[in-house]
Amino acid sequence: MFISSIYKTAVAGSLMCVASLACALSLADLSNKDASSGVKAALEKGATIAVAKLGVENGFLNNEKVKIGLPSAVEKAMPLLRMTGQGKKLDELQVSMNHAAESAVALAKPLLLDAVKSMSVTDAKNILTGGETSVTDFFRQKTATPLSAKFLPVVKKITDGNGLSAQYNAVMGKASASGLVSKEEASVETYVTQRALDGLYTIIADEEKAIRADPVGTGSAILGKVFGAIK
Repeated sequence: MFISSIYKTAVAGSLMCVASLACALSLADLSNKDASSGVKAALEKGATIAVAKLGVENGFLNNEKVKIGLPSAVEKAMPLLRMTGQGKKLDELQVSMNHAAESAVALAKPLLLDAVKSMSVTDAKNILTGGETSVTDFFRQKTATPLSAKFLPVVKKITDGNGLSAQYNAVMGKASASGLVSKEEASVETYVTQRALDGLYTIIADEEKAIRADPVGTGSAILGKVFGAIK
């Protein structure tokens, strides 16, 4: 009877361990294959969700966390600009900026997934141990430059439809050359492109934090196993 009780307890404990996926696992227990598969799954999940949330109509405009405001130089001059009858145009410019970001981000998924495919085993291990936003940091390092190049013409085509965009670029281009404003704010399209990238990585980071906080809750066995091992 005593031995039987011990056996039952051991079996129950083993089943609980299997159910939690991470019970006896540590990072050292993970194979390179599992580590890579888990990180790739997290990368793909973060990329897919971020593009789905932002790359749609009002994805930026209705999300206060990533909504693009007017450049700081314009914000400072807002009272005067509104007094001179430019208020409506400025409001329209902000809307067009956010819609431009939405259109640009909609094109991001292929480049993000290409970055996932290029990930090495070393990248995977570094991502697992690199902190709560290391997935996002990997994406930023691998995709910021090519995405910027892809976003810029899309953003420019949309923002050029607002008459103030050309006026802003003419004035701020000269101001930037004189060092009075940052290069990022030298034109509407460069400003929006950077804000679009920032918004994209912000949402990817949110998803990454959620995965790390509750890997089993994602419903993915590989995410539960790999990210559960480092909790």
